[in-house]
Amino acid sequence: MQLEVGKIVEGKVTGITKFGAFVELPGGKTGMVHISEVATTYVNEISDYIKENQMVKVKVLSISPEGKVSLSIKRALPPTAPPPRRDGPRVDSFDWSSNRKNENMSFEDMMNKFKQTSDDKMSDLKKYSDVKRGTGNGGRRGGQR
Repeated sequence: MQLEVGKIVEGKVTGITKFGAFVELPGGKTGMVHISEVATTYVNEISDYIKENQMVKVKVLSISPEGKVSLSIKRALPPTAPPPRRDGPRVDSFDWSSNRKNENMSFEDMMNKFKQTSDDKMSDLKKYSDVKRGTGNGGRRGGQR
């Protein structure tokens, strides 16, 4: 089997070191997965993620002129879903397409509308952050003083 950069193949972990893992690839070649390419999170101990003799899918990152093969386990993983939206005030709710409605408005009217929208959003943001911090009672904790 011919190895190509970008190809995803399956191989067997033959050795683990502090800096990475060696993987035997189809065709008898051996490549190395650097510790930074083992998982999508920080890896302190490689043995927490993979074991010797384990079969793993790897992506071929590069092949040097000397024949050294650089591999990645994390890049061979299927893409993950985007993180869920957080609740709270929307930051992207400005209607950019409303410029046509404003053609007949004076500059002062547009500024007043912008200021009102801005004040409303700042008020929502303040309420939301007060609730998150637990300071919804006027900034005092523990009741009246």
